[in-house]
Amino acid sequence: MRKNLPRRVEVAIIGGSGLESLLPPSSPKILVETPYGSPPSISIWKIDSRPVAFLPRHGYRHELLPHRINYRANIYGLYKMGARWIIATNSVGAINLKFKIGDLIVPHDLIDFTKQRPLTFLEGSTEAHVDFTEPYCNDLRRAIIDSAKKSGIPIHEHGVYACMEGPRYETAAEVKMLKHLGCDVVGMTGMPEAILARELKICYASICYISNMAAGIGGSINHHMVVKAASSAMPRLKHLLKQTVLHLYESGLSSMAAGEK
Repeated sequence: MRKNLPRRVEVAIIGGSGLESLLPPSSPKILVETPYGSPPSISIWKIDSRPVAFLPRHGYRHELLPHRINYRANIYGLYKMGARWIIATNSVGAINLKFKIGDLIVPHDLIDFTKQRPLTFLEGSTEAHVDFTEPYCNDLRRAIIDSAKKSGIPIHEHGVYACMEGPRYETAAEVKMLKHLGCDVVGMTGMPEAILARELKICYASICYISNMAAGIGGSINHHMVVKAASSAMPRLKHLLKQTVLHLYESGLSSMAAGEK
């Protein structure tokens, strides 16, 4: 494992539950130190010689539960490596009945229900009042959607993501409330990633994959179901990630200032 940083890596992927082994074991790993601690080692993936940083959100052995993840270290670590674009992958439960297990969604909005996570890099600063009207970068969302269409991969182009604290799954009453509020999917890791990326002017968007129907809609839920669903979605998701990265480089978007989104 190398401690020295590679040359600038503009595109990064954050892998969610079940995606810890997305890359070959031989991928070189980088240890990055930040003012907020160290994230899991970051792998370097090359797609047609284009470098991509990969960070497993939960660690390589899924040892970090959602409420224990050091989100600030993760986002700052990618920022330190030069990331302008972050494609997050998130396992979610479906609230909207038009979504089925295994479906892919690119959410366009979110509601944050987390309770105890550090939510900002800008403590004590008047600059902390960041516009968050549209929490996901629309340029990156469009790149993902266009790449899916080009590859013939079905994908839902809109959805409202509800982020809960975890690590437990939601109650049926909570899911009923979320549905009433207009949420389409529910997960535990979408925040504070999105706002931290925005503060650092990194373009951030998510590809969610349905691992289960939410509480009160389907049957009981367990982590094995999540991993199984991720495994079934892996070929489509991996192909979509590759095509999106190539789209970013080939279209010249990777050289644009993400802060202008």
